[in-house]
Amino acid sequence: MANAVLLVDDERFARTVYSDYLRAGGFDVEVAADAEAALAILKARRFDVLVADVILPGSSGLDLLGAAKELDPNLEVVMITALDKVDPAVRAMKSGASDYLIKPVTPEALQHAVHRSMASRALLAENKTLRAHLKLFEVCQRISATLDRDRLVPMGLAAVASTCRARAALLAELAPDGSWVLSGAHGLEYQAAADLLGEVRDRLATMQGGQAVSFQLGGGDRPVQQAFCLPLVDEAGTVGAALAFPDEQPGVEARESGAFLASHLALALRNLGRLKQVEHLAYLDDLTHLYNTRYLDVVLDRELSGGRPFSLLFLDLDHFKGVNDQHGHLSGSRLLVEVARVLRSCVRDEDVLVRYGGDEYVTVLTGIDSGGGLKVAERIRRAMESHRFLSREGTPVQVTVSIGLASFPEHANTKADIIDLADRAMYRGKRTTRNVVYIASHDLPPARDR
Repeated sequence: MANAVLLVDDERFARTVYSDYLRAGGFDVEVAADAEAALAILKARRFDVLVADVILPGSSGLDLLGAAKELDPNLEVVMITALDKVDPAVRAMKSGASDYLIKPVTPEALQHAVHRSMASRALLAENKTLRAHLKLFEVCQRISATLDRDRLVPMGLAAVASTCRARAALLAELAPDGSWVLSGAHGLEYQAAADLLGEVRDRLATMQGGQAVSFQLGGGDRPVQQAFCLPLVDEAGTVGAALAFPDEQPGVEARESGAFLASHLALALRNLGRLKQVEHLAYLDDLTHLYNTRYLDVVLDRELSGGRPFSLLFLDLDHFKGVNDQHGHLSGSRLLVEVARVLRSCVRDEDVLVRYGGDEYVTVLTGIDSGGGLKVAERIRRAMESHRFLSREGTPVQVTVSIGLASFPEHANTKADIIDLADRAMYRGKRTTRNVVYIASHDLPPARDR
């Protein structure tokens, strides 16, 4: 309650007079005769100002001051003392009291001291709020400026949990197909977060704009759990949602802070998406829209650090120069695009297709050893052999391919070695029958200009 004052004095006359003074000043006053009674009242309700005599039965006003500050550090305290007891009042000021009055106390002096304490409390509360807002603003600035997903998601979820006073939080992003995908969790194991997301997916689908919503999960045989959902929305639409799981639903201030935080998290996630699109374009071959050699470096670094077996196929079209000479370079370019389509039909979505340069291609078969890689290479060779290229142009062309295969860790343990061995194996095919698959061997001669 606003303007609430607890008056503590062991003299009934003083309690009556001082409480009348304060009520005349518009304060809501409650009284206590000793420190024990005062502490019981302070535990039961919140006060703005404590007015207490320095000398109390059983326990001094200084002891009451310390105990009261432990209960509420923001409580303002005014001490009342006799003329010969000023030193304890001064010590009380050093211990956190905001003012002291010397008996006899006039109505004006008491009212003024309490008003001053109220103003000080309000100013401190305002400063605390400003500091909290400044801290939130700084966090939001860091979030907005972060372009590293591995840093952004934990930072954002920690901020959401703190702002909503929640023990846990999770982030769900909206995929292009309209599904909700778990992107991270704070204070939750991944499976627990996935289970919670599964439970709220239907609610997420009915979110209205950027309005935060509160609801309960569980019930029946399961404990009831509070959930607070912050939609992540920017000018382009919904990016995702942050869900916090507090013990109590957030108040107005926490909701406003959460909405402010959510807007910056949405912006950061959108920026990450745009960055990913730009990076994706930087990794694509302009002609075939397969990946380029820059991305091949990234993939091989990733696979080698992961430690799982994988196979690399180095492919070179047989007699491609003849196609350019007979049909022209434009038809040759169209054929290279068509080769990319044939290759895509022969591998899995998780495999990586790269145009290495000219009429050379590289395929990285993730999680596949040389035995499995040989089967895929033979599938590609047969598909290329049977396909009639440039049929739409009315000039069908048959093109075959020579393929070299090298596997990690069977043949090589470094990026340069695995590419070199696959290239050597491919060149062996070029020197012999062509339209063939060869597996890497360290006794093969180095590849030379073809």
